[in-house]
Amino acid sequence: MELIASSRIVRAQQRVESSRPYAVQLTKAMEDVARQTGGITHPLLEERPTPARVGVFAVTSDRGLAGSYNANVLRIAENLIRLVQRRGLEPVLYVSGKKGRGYFRFRAVPVRQSWQGLSEVPTYERAEEIGRALISDFAEHEIDELHCAYTDFRSAFTLRATEQRILPIAPEEVGGAGGDAPSAEYVFEPEPEAILDLLLPQYVVTKVYAALLESAASENAARRRAMKAATDNAEELIKILTRQANRARQDEITTEISEIVGGAEALAQTSRE
Repeated sequence: MELIASSRIVRAQQRVESSRPYAVQLTKAMEDVARQTGGITHPLLEERPTPARVGVFAVTSDRGLAGSYNANVLRIAENLIRLVQRRGLEPVLYVSGKKGRGYFRFRAVPVRQSWQGLSEVPTYERAEEIGRALISDFAEHEIDELHCAYTDFRSAFTLRATEQRILPIAPEEVGGAGGDAPSAEYVFEPEPEAILDLLLPQYVVTKVYAALLESAASENAARRRAMKAATDNAEELIKILTRQANRARQDEITTEISEIVGGAEALAQTSRE
């Protein structure tokens, strides 16, 4: 399992790195559109003055044997739930992964929607399914904010459970702050506002997909680390048990030799008498 997880880390890391240029270009496209529209107004950017319900989206794994990977993410999710409750708001829970679903079911915490079977190799189609469901709940005022708890993959040795707000989108993320550098002028077809209607939901889906990819790479890295520790512990245990078996065998042989020698001396003494 350690070797399998090691091989999967490479592919998972490649998927993470391959998705980043798309996210960068999508953000740049929104900045270009925002620059032409001046002020941006869109339902996905709406900061609701009196929120009532806050969504918490926890990304966990479908399988175990990954050390503290799931425990760290679930701790972040529970912290988010407590923070929401301290604000006097109602938390609404969304979960990806069997482990998270089972964890909250055991504690009788209601889950509005859950998804399974995508933790190790998430596809864009499943990410779009999740993203559209979250956007739909936000648009229908089922939730007024959405936060995501996932594991940020820095390297095979550095994993960090973290949280990020997904909805509403912060205006500075798409505000087109280009500094003093000159920007290109575009002719838009259709109008920039209509283009934003398409790009902003796609941006949310991209953030969900990025969280799933980061979590998948982190899961494989955590599993490789856990399996390496298990292998090392098993090898150490084998050494200890082998020494104990050898010592017991040597004691048994010594006892048998002592008995043989004692018997031979007794026979010799009897024959002399």
